[in-house]
Amino acid sequence: MVATRRTAGFGAGLALAALASVPSAQQAAPPVVDDAALAAETPGNDWLAFGRTYSEQRFSPLTQIDTGTVGRLGVDWYVDLAGDRGLVSTPLVVDGVMYFVRSMNVVRAVDAATGALRWEYDPDVAGHADRRLRVGWDHSRGIAFWKGKVYVATWDGRLNAIDAGTGRELWSTRTIDPGAPFYITGAPKVFRGKVLIGNGGTENGAARGYVTAYDAETGEQAWRFHIVPGNPADGFENEAMAMAADTWTGEWWEFGGGGNAWHGFTYDSEFDAVYIGTGNGSPWNRKIRSPGGGDNLFLCSVVALDADTGEYRWHYQTTPGETWDYNSNMDIVLADLTIDERPVKALMHAPKNGFFYVIDRSDGRLISAEPFTEVTWASAVDTATGRPVEVPGARYETGAALISPGPIGGHSWHAMSYNPETGLAYIPTIHLSYQFTDEGVDIDGWRSPVGRSDTGVSTRRLGSSRQDDVIGSLQAWDPVRQEQVWEVPLEGMWNAGTLTTAGNLVFQGRADGNLVAYDAASGAELWRFHVGSGISAPPITYAVDGRQYVALLVGWGGAMAGVGGPSEAAHGWSYGVHPRRLIAFALDGGTELPASPPPRVPAPVEAPFFEVDAGLAQQGAREYGGVCSSCHGRDAMSSGMAPDLRASGAVLSAAAFARVLRDGRNAQGMPAYPELSDQQLTALRHYIREQAERDLAGR
Repeated sequence: MVATRRTAGFGAGLALAALASVPSAQQAAPPVVDDAALAAETPGNDWLAFGRTYSEQRFSPLTQIDTGTVGRLGVDWYVDLAGDRGLVSTPLVVDGVMYFVRSMNVVRAVDAATGALRWEYDPDVAGHADRRLRVGWDHSRGIAFWKGKVYVATWDGRLNAIDAGTGRELWSTRTIDPGAPFYITGAPKVFRGKVLIGNGGTENGAARGYVTAYDAETGEQAWRFHIVPGNPADGFENEAMAMAADTWTGEWWEFGGGGNAWHGFTYDSEFDAVYIGTGNGSPWNRKIRSPGGGDNLFLCSVVALDADTGEYRWHYQTTPGETWDYNSNMDIVLADLTIDERPVKALMHAPKNGFFYVIDRSDGRLISAEPFTEVTWASAVDTATGRPVEVPGARYETGAALISPGPIGGHSWHAMSYNPETGLAYIPTIHLSYQFTDEGVDIDGWRSPVGRSDTGVSTRRLGSSRQDDVIGSLQAWDPVRQEQVWEVPLEGMWNAGTLTTAGNLVFQGRADGNLVAYDAASGAELWRFHVGSGISAPPITYAVDGRQYVALLVGWGGAMAGVGGPSEAAHGWSYGVHPRRLIAFALDGGTELPASPPPRVPAPVEAPFFEVDAGLAQQGAREYGGVCSSCHGRDAMSSGMAPDLRASGAVLSAAAFARVLRDGRNAQGMPAYPELSDQQLTALRHYIREQAERDLAGR
């Protein structure tokens, strides 16, 4: 369904000065989206890339919607997206057409002023994925655009080019080995006629991360850079891998090593460099993958590569020898800063480990690093060496360690933005403490999982890392002074990325279903609108025919919609209950959004005839943790990505349960597990019913 905007009276209350800041799209020739267009910070009619431009600032120069007018925002049009689940991506807008990616990597083009459908492209993920559906999720963070082509990377590991005018597939190339436990949820990065993509999969088997650049016209591989070294007996691909191998011990290649780059790519047109944010170790526990210690390059790093050749230039490692899932796949933002009265070509990065880094991107030298959230694993970062000053015991080497941030991080992939007019970065921040322990883990005998999740360490969420029990916030951070300027505590911790504008505004969608606009300088709330479901996607802004819009996808999703458990389930965004939509707002928008059902936490079905066997339930807990929990939720309580099994009638029938698990439902993203024995299925049923009975009894 498409609801078009009500146009009567539009423009009557708009100032000419505001309109002048939004040139008519009809007055200009269609843009050629190339390096020059992607590097240009003005004009702001289009949103051409994940972060709008190569700087990844997510800053728009548009001013029609500002602190004085934002209160007049209303829904202008919307599109219902039936059958979709987690919608987390950034739409693109090019010359009045909006392009976005749906569940299962379906790409749609619509009129950016009305939502009217232009075309839809389905890459048939279900038909290609097969057992790869067992790893990863069906969401995507975005697409890329270059010279009339749209690029989408699929869950099953393909990179596809689509004709932007017709939606016709132009080429498709497989980026990963069909037998590897990899998947793709990230947005491709396009620059200098190349398209770059990485992958995820560190927790699902022996993983050796890499990124690959392909020719944007043909799909032919241009270059590939491995993030961690392979088996020395096979030789090293380049000097960088030989250098990295000196920082590893043991037979790390048997475990893959990790480093998968699934998000966090930035192209720097000034230095013709591409910056790669790299991932955590495989497995997480360094005692297993590198038993003699070592920094384990290039895990948890920002790595600068030559954009033309993929050759190594420099790196900065945020977490040497990481062992907490502190990946650096978060966005990398470029800006010109003045620090100590001198200009700096700066790179800003707020990874999981809780420190905000400002790096000189000309050579990778650390300028400053300070904690932007509660940090207990390290007391500081030594600016002379660039290394963290670790707290004794933080590596759980002598027993359980209480650590902040946890594996979810102090900042996850939800995009931060930077406003060059206020000089502030706006960070969706997480405040949680965790317990880490490898007690009971067979360090010497551990083996990489196949199609299951195993990290080599046990973690347990303890709650807020703050005295006021806040677990999430939006904060404005001064990267020059390295200090917080303002903060807004939020309900929940899985809140979406931010957008900032020259209208002195910051927009953020929240886990509670509200899209909110703040004064960018003070943090004062100026406007809010409840969209009827949790928000996981960041908003964008653009203009068509002199009218500025703010748009976002609505559909609770991302990893915490899968593994979140009770805390995220409490939002009530139940699987299949609340609508998924694309919504566009404009000043004096008069379209009424249909009401959504109220939040609902699924109630476990009562089954007094099902007698739980404690021994079977204990066995089932292990099966569930390795196979089911990443989608159906911790403690068998769905956070919204997949059905809540406590409320499922299929669990009560051995035949129905076996049919679903062994056959799968590929079209919905449910993988098949034909190898599961009757004993394993029975154990799973008893574990799920044990959790259901506990909840029925009030735990």
